[in-house]
Amino acid sequence: MLKTNSLTPYERAIICNKDTEHPGTGRYTDYDGAGTYLCRNCGLALFRSKHKFHSSCGWPSFDNEITGNVKREIDKDGRRTEILCNRCDAHLGHVFNGEGYTSLDTRHCVNSASLDFVDSADVNDTAEAILAAGCFWGVEYFLKQLKGVLKTEVGYSGGTKFNPTYKEVCNGNTGHLEVIRVIYDPEQVNYADVLKRFFEIHDFTQTNGQGPDLGEQYLSAIFYLNDEQHKIAKQIIQQLKDKGHKVATSLKEAATFWPAEDYHQGYYAANKQEPYCHTWHKIF
Repeated sequence: MLKTNSLTPYERAIICNKDTEHPGTGRYTDYDGAGTYLCRNCGLALFRSKHKFHSSCGWPSFDNEITGNVKREIDKDGRRTEILCNRCDAHLGHVFNGEGYTSLDTRHCVNSASLDFVDSADVNDTAEAILAAGCFWGVEYFLKQLKGVLKTEVGYSGGTKFNPTYKEVCNGNTGHLEVIRVIYDPEQVNYADVLKRFFEIHDFTQTNGQGPDLGEQYLSAIFYLNDEQHKIAKQIIQQLKDKGHKVATSLKEAATFWPAEDYHQGYYAANKQEPYCHTWHKIF
């Protein structure tokens, strides 16, 4: 699944235009979590954390790759070897040999912006959904409980403001909605299942927000990443209508996903609280 439309301009510059992030600035440079690193653009598993090591070069370093998922090409400079996602050609970085860092004598030097991380040690592929259902704290809380969901990230999408802040979005003049980016294992759960849980945890009939949270930033929406997601979303909405429900949820083509501030990520888990504005009611 290609997700180029949801990339930030910074991510797009690196992934699509082969730019390089400044050394020491990437979020995964010194990260030591156990799991798997994915292609940020298409979700394919690229590297396992067991092959990550600290090289002090300023970028995440791996001495091995997941077989068949990373390809190599001679760089435009004619000297270095570029590494790319073997499925979508996303630029990852470069690979070097003969430096003696590890017994494998290989260093994949990768831009953090080209990667996503999930704490699964054996996932081989992933898919993504971008959804809006009111306050993203509660949406994340319930979607994270769905089996097969590997990662959630809250943020903003659908508006015109470049790199908006929470305060700007709450002021209601950016056009952005509070959204959640869900990365899931398609071998455990499919897109239709994610959408069904999405509809079961909020009032999709409300046209001016969610519960007491009123404003454009709290509207219900599905940001589809491709034609197949659009088709499935329409089918699920029709199922709801056939059950007699009015559906206010809008379908929008995926736009830039701007990650929210760090303190919003995993908010209820971090603060040991439960949602006040979302509950789960089984419909399907």
